[in-house]
Amino acid sequence: MDFAYDADKPLIQDLNLSVEPGQTVAIVGPTGAGKTTMVNLLMRFYELDGGQIKLDGVNITDLTRRDLRSRMGMVLQDTWLFKGTIAENIAYGRPEATREQIVEAAQATYVDRFVHSLPDGYDTVLDSEGGSVSTGEKQLITIARAFLMDPSLLILDEATSSVDTRTELLLQQAMNALRQDRTSFVIAHRLSTIRDADLILVMEAGHIVEQGSHEELLAADGAYAALYRSQFAAPEVDMETV
Repeated sequence: MDFAYDADKPLIQDLNLSVEPGQTVAIVGPTGAGKTTMVNLLMRFYELDGGQIKLDGVNITDLTRRDLRSRMGMVLQDTWLFKGTIAENIAYGRPEATREQIVEAAQATYVDRFVHSLPDGYDTVLDSEGGSVSTGEKQLITIARAFLMDPSLLILDEATSSVDTRTELLLQQAMNALRQDRTSFVIAHRLSTIRDADLILVMEAGHIVEQGSHEELLAADGAYAALYRSQFAAPEVDMETV
């Protein structure tokens, strides 16, 4: 497939990618590399200049945007909650869900761990900023929302940078539960969280410069290995001066 925001500046060219059902694809790269562009194309916020994207063998342009997006669940870096109860927020994408289904989704994504400490449990009313709960708890609610929708395809923009270590672990466990048996595209900021991805795409300036598993890309000692080292490199100590 081919795509450019500006016709004079090709961004994605001759990209061929096949993702099997249930696989996790991680998209990594520096800021501005084009990771979000890939997601925007999947969601049809933009149309391709050439080629096609198929979902379960169907060209996404043959689907209405509403139908396409109803098959997708999204957990973004910036959480979004509305003024309403926790139960209503979880059921946002599936308002007909029963309380039992809402609770099951909450239990699977660790919302149930903190909700009982709130004044009215699942009926606790949140304001539009989610002021009654912490940043990590807000993110868990959005993960529960996606879990309840039971989508065939997930888009996850990792959002663990502003939470403590314990909450980060819960978020990762919740996202792992959400990814189970679903095709997932993960925009990865912390490379440690996508070591088990089936396929990692490394993007630079809108181009995929490498692709493979975590082990394959480390062994290639290219762009991914450099990114990985930059995140985990510890300062060397000169033992002669200690």
